[in-house]
Amino acid sequence: MERILASDEEQQGDSDARTDVADRLTQAAGDDTRPGEDAPMQQVRIAILGTGFSGLGMAIRLKQRGYDDFVVIERATDIGGTWRDNTYPGCACDIPSHLYSFSFALNPNWSRAYSPQSEIQAYLRECAERYGILPHIRWNCELLNATWNDSNQRWQLTTSQGRMTATLLILGNGPLNEASLPAIPGIESFVGTIFHSSQWRHDYDLTGKRVAVIGTGASSIQLIPHIQPRVSQLTLFQRTPPWVVPRRDHPIPGWQRALFRRLPITQHIARAIIYFQREFMALAFVYRPQMMRAAERLARRHLEAQVADPALREKLTPRYVMGCKRVLLSDDFYPALTQPNVEVITERIREVRPHSIVTTDGNEHEVDAIICATGFHVTDTKLPEFICGRDGRSLGEVWQAGPSAYKGTAVAGFPNLFLLIGPNTGLGHNSMVYMIESQITYILGCLRLLDRRGLQAVEIRPEAQETFNAQVQQRMQGTVWTSGCASWYLDAHGRNSTLWPGFTWLFRRATRRFDAARYQLISRQSNEAPAMAVPANTSL
Repeated sequence: MERILASDEEQQGDSDARTDVADRLTQAAGDDTRPGEDAPMQQVRIAILGTGFSGLGMAIRLKQRGYDDFVVIERATDIGGTWRDNTYPGCACDIPSHLYSFSFALNPNWSRAYSPQSEIQAYLRECAERYGILPHIRWNCELLNATWNDSNQRWQLTTSQGRMTATLLILGNGPLNEASLPAIPGIESFVGTIFHSSQWRHDYDLTGKRVAVIGTGASSIQLIPHIQPRVSQLTLFQRTPPWVVPRRDHPIPGWQRALFRRLPITQHIARAIIYFQREFMALAFVYRPQMMRAAERLARRHLEAQVADPALREKLTPRYVMGCKRVLLSDDFYPALTQPNVEVITERIREVRPHSIVTTDGNEHEVDAIICATGFHVTDTKLPEFICGRDGRSLGEVWQAGPSAYKGTAVAGFPNLFLLIGPNTGLGHNSMVYMIESQITYILGCLRLLDRRGLQAVEIRPEAQETFNAQVQQRMQGTVWTSGCASWYLDAHGRNSTLWPGFTWLFRRATRRFDAARYQLISRQSNEAPAMAVPANTSL
């Protein structure tokens, strides 16, 4: 999601305003406990960060493979990751329900074709309980620092509940956990209610209020239809109109759910059909961008059918190639915008005043509340600044030129560190759970290697990582994502360090086995890494 700014240069300014707003939006997010210096040092083999699909999936697979010496570090007091944090009205998945689940734990009880947030979180809770993960979770425990110690070949972790060491550190926190706030002059002076869509104020009644929504991304198009009937006036500040296609959501009939329960194979078949339908979309995104024209025609017909007013329709018509930004699904977003209490503003915001928002054309829009549906920090998240590798440099320093990793999973200079949903593993067409499970398989392969050979650590070789990422960026050329628009897929240097440029089955094939020849292998008896030749062919 992009910020709504009067100028691009404002991204560098007004840091005090952002700090003030961040404090206001997170004031109820819990205490600031710090570990005691005298706290005992806990030692574990594996530390996992987060209890969303990534961290929980990793923990379950470890348990199933007989690994029990692990902890899951969770800063909150409940399961779910982004599906715990995002509770705004209408929050739901934009991947069909039967595909958005673990392959080893299908849920026959989804109520709708696209799962609502509450059902997804309940599903994750049920998985954690069913597979015995709850005793491994350290609740209300925030990771403050992680530093690799070369002398004992372990990660030294400082958390809000104490210190621990771990042989392996697995970051399963995901990319959608740090809210991105708009850097707008004067926003700290606003005296009304302001909050981010991922930190929804359920205690604040929107009924009869004048509400401003900043942003037109995935969360915005879901929440607007739900709050529009309640508010007296809704003003949507849109910087770039999204491409929106029909969602075609519907309840799953009881007989079908009963069939899935009694004959699980039928749900596996339904899942496979959805998977291949979604996978077909990669042809247009990556290999044949001209195929997007047919999808654009569908989206234009959808807009024309739901918005009769030509002036409003003009405002809502995208001017970039479909797919360059995230394609959104909705059946009720456009109808909500046609209601008499809704106004769509396309001029950029110049400033925020105590009771209003002023746009660059000089118009002042009085509001009681501001909802920032402005997405998340994806390529510039803060956590990497607190992960320090072999030479003392942080992951953030190493990624100054843009995030990169070997198969989105390992980073040179950071032994025994593994990322889930790391750089270039995101998708624009299919289920992220499929990618997560592929990475989990890869990491489990590394664990088997460590055990079989009596190794203490592995570290991806720089040349292997560089070759892999060069191939990824080369493949990125000619895709729909390089067609010229600005999006949160791109990092500060204009590189697409977020998405996987290909079919998901290609990523699964690339991660089906742990390729030890690409790594430095360090034995338990010595910190010396044995010299191993890297094969010339390091293709994806």
